Amino acid sequence: MECGAAAWALLERVRRSAPLVHCITNLVSMDLVANALLAAGASPAMVHSLREVPEFAPRAAALVVNVGTLSEPWLPAMRAAAAAAADAGRPWVLDPVAASASEFRMDACLGLLALRPTVVRGNPSEIIALASASRIRDAKGVDSSHESIDAVEAAKSLALSSGAVVAVSGAVDFITDGQNVIGAHNGVPMMRKITATGCAVTALIAAFVAVDPTNTLEATACALSIFGLAGELGMEMAKGPASLRMHLIDSLYGLDEKTVASRVKILRHS
Repeated sequence: MECGAAAWALLERVRRSAPLVHCITNLVSMDLVANALLAAGASPAMVHSLREVPEFAPRAAALVVNVGTLSEPWLPAMRAAAAAAADAGRPWVLDPVAASASEFRMDACLGLLALRPTVVRGNPSEIIALASASRIRDAKGVDSSHESIDAVEAAKSLALSSGAVVAVSGAVDFITDGQNVIGAHNGVPMMRKITATGCAVTALIAAFVAVDPTNTLEATACALSIFGLAGELGMEMAKGPASLRMHLIDSLYGLDEKTVASRVKILRHS
């Protein structure tokens, strides 16, 4: 199937089935994550209490674990949710935000990685750090000190060692299962000036994988490209980051078949 048609087919499936996406995400991102999922047609649920997770997690179609504002009390709930999703045969997606920022954060990310996520999505520095299981010297917190192309080999290595599809966000988003590499070429630079766009696209990946769990590589690429396309359309109306945020959500909600089929840019790389 041609990439634009495949992306549209998956977006339609999300809109028809409204998959319930269980989000244990950071405090900064909750609003944008929830609104992006709703705009795409999915159903978000922000449930992070350890007392609720074992009962709630098996009901969800997919799980997102995002460690952006990581704290000690949340970590057991993240682990319990990942284990419950796996036991229920549900896909789950790990976003290792700022994995190099501290030993606590790196240890937490490596522990979650051991619970076999379906997809790992991060910026280049986060993926390089996870692949080497070591912190990057002079890491810049949530900002990457590398370009996405710099992390492709690390992503392939991480995919092979973890069994997950690994997505590296950047000017071009690279997605790999350890053997194949796909590039999603949609998006605009100003999206990096809006906090939590990476968190939001991680949640969108979970929604796409929920409706196509047998083709995780392409479902991940399609989610990244769809979100990037919404950013491109939003940029045509935006005056800056604040208005881009609003127009991005509106554009994601209003995507139609013709636009997706003609403007999605997904390419296979060697």
